[in-house]
Amino acid sequence: MWAKLPAYEYLARVKWLPDNRRIAVQTMNRAQTDLDLYLVDSQTGDATHVMNEHDDAWVNINDDLYFLKDGKHFIWQSERDGYAHLYRFTLDGKLVNQITKGEWALRSSGGPFWLRRSVSAIDEKHGWIYFTSLEKSSIERHLYRIRMDGTKMQRLSRQDGVHQITFSPNARFYFDRFSNGKTPPSLSLYRNDGKVQQILAEPRTDLAAQLHIQPPEFFTIPTSDGFPMPAEILKPADFDPNKKYPIIYHIYAGPSAPTVFNSWNTARYFDQILLRNGYLVVRFDHRSATAISKKLENRLLKLMSGPIEMKDIVDGVKWLKSQPYVDPDRFGIWGWSGGGSFTLNAMTRSGEFKAGIAVAPVTDWHYYDTKWAEFAMKRPQDNPEGYEKTSLVNIAKNLHGRLLLVHGTYDDNVHPQNSWAFMEQLIQHNIQFDVMFYPMRKHGISDRPARKHLYTKMLEFWQKNL
Repeated sequence: MWAKLPAYEYLARVKWLPDNRRIAVQTMNRAQTDLDLYLVDSQTGDATHVMNEHDDAWVNINDDLYFLKDGKHFIWQSERDGYAHLYRFTLDGKLVNQITKGEWALRSSGGPFWLRRSVSAIDEKHGWIYFTSLEKSSIERHLYRIRMDGTKMQRLSRQDGVHQITFSPNARFYFDRFSNGKTPPSLSLYRNDGKVQQILAEPRTDLAAQLHIQPPEFFTIPTSDGFPMPAEILKPADFDPNKKYPIIYHIYAGPSAPTVFNSWNTARYFDQILLRNGYLVVRFDHRSATAISKKLENRLLKLMSGPIEMKDIVDGVKWLKSQPYVDPDRFGIWGWSGGGSFTLNAMTRSGEFKAGIAVAPVTDWHYYDTKWAEFAMKRPQDNPEGYEKTSLVNIAKNLHGRLLLVHGTYDDNVHPQNSWAFMEQLIQHNIQFDVMFYPMRKHGISDRPARKHLYTKMLEFWQKNL
């Protein structure tokens, strides 16, 4: 069978309907401003256009498409009002009702930031949709249920933190893997009304105590125009508020890719080593990284990873430098992938940092893949000014502070060309820096010897330069 679809540039999603005959096909244009849903007959290939989702900036693809067993309706996630919410449509694309609404977004309760599957289960027999969202807090993930007509929304998870939910196929029970910043993960079995049935694994607070794990403190940092950026800080066990400490900012900063979560974060294990060596560790998310709304993402159209995000970041750094326990002359920054890019952004677009570590950074969107780069940046020929303004290669000569640049030579995600191009400009301008290439390692530099070597090198770099 060959689907008789109109011309398209991206095949985004394919899914069977409950009748096992029709297939739901989602296609996109290359600019990613239009997402079209078709129903395709698997026997004839005939395609019926159901609906179009349009955004002048870009449409985020998600996995919340559910065809109901009544054969007449489907549930669809859309950001058409600026927030990720659920809608009910007929099979011919007519809107029946908006199910969830408000100035908050549905978000997946676990997995990487690009996973956009927020519906945990649909109980058609009893008329409930179960989903996870940011309704209570942007740094937490909670489980809710709601009627298909949008009434009787209830929050089922009660403890502050992040709840990762897995439902049984009949939607009668669910597992909740729960943690927060002070509590290691636990696993419990619940009924679908939120009542606990059995605690399967208690949090290992004893191990955390043995390891002397210091938990984060959560707070917000105001930007110059008053936006409250989510933030966390970790302090040594013997923290003295009358002392001034060097501080390290761990950054990622990609669109709707927050780093601040009220959860047990294994990324904080390396932080513990830094704390024991006398450093503070901080994370905060600029407004477009918070995942709060599509409105905040759209600010980055045609200028992603550049001066727009840096305004919030510099506001946050200056606020932290004003705190009495922070040594303003010993401020470091580090990140991986997008965080590596923003480390270089921060060290070329501001004068706030004494040292930084950039691991596997994108330095010019020309060098990255079309699907990811073009959702915000569009094609180079359609946005030449944006590509020039966001190129870190073009401003490498402005580097301040001591830099350690790290890359895997087999990185098939962010190609080493990104680091080479940036390095070449540093060489041309006689700017000294440190570099470490990991032979035959990919983007994650994930094998144990290489990862141990990398973190040892990072600690030595901080001790020498911060």
